[in-house]
Amino acid sequence: MTVAEGSPASRGGRRPSRGRHGAGKPRDTRARQPRDPARRVAYDVLRAVDQRDAYANLLLGPTLAAAGVSGRDAALATELTYGTLRRQGTYDAVLDACVDRSLTSVDAEVLPALRLGAHQLLSMNVPAHAAVSATVDLARGVAGPHRARFVNAVLRKVSARDLSEWVSLLAPDRASDPVGELALRQSHPRWIVTELARALGETPGDGLAETERLLVAQNERPGVTLLAKPGRATPADLDPVGATPGRFSPYAAYLPQGDPAELTEVRQGRVAVADEGSQMTALALTRVRVEGDDAVWLDACAGPGGKAALLAGLAGRRDARLLAGELRPHRATMVAGTVDRSVKDAARVVIADATRPAWRDAAFDRVLVDAPCTGLGALRRRPESRWRRAAESVGELVPLQRELLARAIDATRPGGVVAYVTCSPVVAETQEVVAAIHDERDDVEILRAADYLSEVPDIATGPDGLFAQFWPHRHGTDAMFLALLRRR
Repeated sequence: MTVAEGSPASRGGRRPSRGRHGAGKPRDTRARQPRDPARRVAYDVLRAVDQRDAYANLLLGPTLAAAGVSGRDAALATELTYGTLRRQGTYDAVLDACVDRSLTSVDAEVLPALRLGAHQLLSMNVPAHAAVSATVDLARGVAGPHRARFVNAVLRKVSARDLSEWVSLLAPDRASDPVGELALRQSHPRWIVTELARALGETPGDGLAETERLLVAQNERPGVTLLAKPGRATPADLDPVGATPGRFSPYAAYLPQGDPAELTEVRQGRVAVADEGSQMTALALTRVRVEGDDAVWLDACAGPGGKAALLAGLAGRRDARLLAGELRPHRATMVAGTVDRSVKDAARVVIADATRPAWRDAAFDRVLVDAPCTGLGALRRRPESRWRRAAESVGELVPLQRELLARAIDATRPGGVVAYVTCSPVVAETQEVVAAIHDERDDVEILRAADYLSEVPDIATGPDGLFAQFWPHRHGTDAMFLALLRRR
């Protein structure tokens, strides 16, 4: 039986009494604190993500602070927020089976509460009665008693089965539709499953075993990786807080627990949060031998500044200079903060459009272009991206990516080197962009990127293994792509 919002079947609670704030009893108009601040924070963030295209990683911290939520409650709010976003596709399929109409027609203030309840019921060790009760209380506060009864009825339907039983009931047959089965089981849009499988070199007929391992990894909570900025800190400086050395980057350290923003080294600007794959792509650029001078480097799309911070430190050590260009002023300000006090004050930041650059052609010895992309390589950290992006997003970004790579090559002097980087493994955004530019020009050669990342196993990809591709399930990093090109 399905449940309609406001239908008799949803009216499981007692009818609220009328006139509770009647004459002679002045209503208390003081702001009331929610009884369950962790769930309220998670709800507020999920609704902002759904309604305002907010980013959870940018909104959650300020929302926790504004609500005065910390410690275990903050950890619960974080798990509720990110866990719900990661599993949203599966939960929506379950919820859709429990109402009598399209889930998209459910009130906007109700849907985040339903998803939160489904996450507690299907993926957390919260007793069913507690998960339903807490979510109904939340719904009563944010949407009123009428909709709270609807939430109560739907969640009681959800609680009738566990996650495995719901997936078995709702997912298509794996043998006949492996993409569809994985999409529902691992909570990814179907088109993303197809794109990731293609990037891994798998087809539906292969069974998609590695694609599934990738999807599982993207549903796991990522660890915190720190960057010890060259010349300002070392990973050993983070030993007292329990950090361990990175697996690949000599500047990386893994933080086992805690808020990195509270570390003294982070507050001092000596250490930043940066994915290890991201660190390695910047490091690879510095490892390529260039002929002649090696004094002027460019980070053409520098925001938010993680790679620029690493490059600035390494440039200073080599008596080189780094120009960091960023189109958006607020992100340029962030870049300036990350490169502040770098070795020998080696970096300068400019607000610049890298498709119409303010710098001269052939002015730089090394150029990094970290192109805007779909971000499908960072779904562990930005799980809402999988629901926000559409297949059309790829086609919309490719012309910009080609233009940025072409201008980056123009900015590089003969004998210099260009690194093309994306945080997406999608073939159209990576290998095909590089191949298209290479076919158009006779002044560049593609270098074998894996040769400059010898400490990273199983990383070569593309024709003849020319490119490098990091993967969450193989390397524990974001799915960063790297191509290295030398200008003749």
